[in-house]
Amino acid sequence: MTTSRAATAPARVFAATDVHYLPGGGARAAVVVAGDAAFSAVLAERTAVVFAVPPYQPGAFFLRELPPLRAVLAGVRGLGLVVVGGYVDLDPGGRPGLGAHVHAEFGVPVIGVAKTAFRTATHAVPVVRGRSARPLFVTAADLPPTDAARLVQHMAGRFRLPDALRRADALARSSADRPGQPVATR
Repeated sequence: MTTSRAATAPARVFAATDVHYLPGGGARAAVVVAGDAAFSAVLAERTAVVFAVPPYQPGAFFLRELPPLRAVLAGVRGLGLVVVGGYVDLDPGGRPGLGAHVHAEFGVPVIGVAKTAFRTATHAVPVVRGRSARPLFVTAADLPPTDAARLVQHMAGRFRLPDALRRADALARSSADRPGQPVATR
């Protein structure tokens, strides 16, 4: 009997992430994992605490964000897409933002969803969701920006920020992790 590659290949999953900095130092990252790009079928949620993160450095935000994201995404199998809060590229010339570093690290398409306009990110695609008049600003790596914007437009949730990103933010800010959810790294 033969098996097809599709039958043995791991299913692709989609991850929405966020990072929150803890008052005593360190950071908590959260991921919401879904079985579809609209995040309508959430499969798992988890957090990871990194006890030491580098201080903020202008122009090098990724140095602070990447270690917690590595920790929380470490156990995610079949990763097909990562959605980050922020920009993939900071300008049309491709100056890398957090999303570009996540793309380089994990080798999967990345969508950046920023809540505020960044003056040099004139290439970001504005997306209006829900009843909000304020757009989100979408950038992408390894997929066309218009496709990324369409994915964000159709992500589950009726508010400006898609539910998966709202949930990742809430988990990252949560002071009470649930048993079995956190993954702590040093």
